[in-house]
Amino acid sequence: MVEVKPHPRFPGIFIAYLEDGTQRLATKNLAPGRTVYGERLVRYGEAEYRLWDPYRSKLAAGILKGLQNIPIKPGSRVLYLGAASGTTASHVSDIVGLDGHVYCVEFAARAIRELVNNVCIYRSNMSPILGDARTPENYARIVGKVDNIYCDVAQPQQAKILADNADIFLEKNGWIMLAIKAQSIDVTKEPSEVYKREIETLRERGFEIKETVHLEPYDKAHAMIVAKF
Repeated sequence: MVEVKPHPRFPGIFIAYLEDGTQRLATKNLAPGRTVYGERLVRYGEAEYRLWDPYRSKLAAGILKGLQNIPIKPGSRVLYLGAASGTTASHVSDIVGLDGHVYCVEFAARAIRELVNNVCIYRSNMSPILGDARTPENYARIVGKVDNIYCDVAQPQQAKILADNADIFLEKNGWIMLAIKAQSIDVTKEPSEVYKREIETLRERGFEIKETVHLEPYDKAHAMIVAKF
């Protein structure tokens, strides 16, 4: 018998208690009957839930590694930089619900096709944008002010890219989540050095760092930074 309960701290996120006694993160499926990356669907009560794989999603990994602040919640407007084919972005769509919105920026044409055809077409709260996160002015006419920015781009200067977007789109007192991949920034430096440098960039651009967690064993040489504007 599967049982699903709301996460004790984070609205819009759930914990599924499975038949074998294990617990898994889950979100309520905004597109019932459809999966995005082969995740398991479970029914409980009147709702359907998608199990959330922390080995496929840095946001799920961050939650399991003890993040205390998850600013993305029901009703949030989110700018998602580096949405790829929609694995994590679809869970963000579940969390914010129909009262929220997810603006999904992705540079790779193949990934944006998969995002549109497999995900966005079934979810009215997602807007796919083929664009380069390094030039936010190019999609400024599409994206309005947002409550949160979630950034997962495999680029050098990840913190600068996020801050440049925040200057245009993020509401005052808005929040950001930055998934840092150390090797995308500098393969010659230790990950801890890279994290410190990116954190310093955010501080210089006016962010208050709330927490940093390392994502091992789910993602090697990755960290999640949560900060307030």
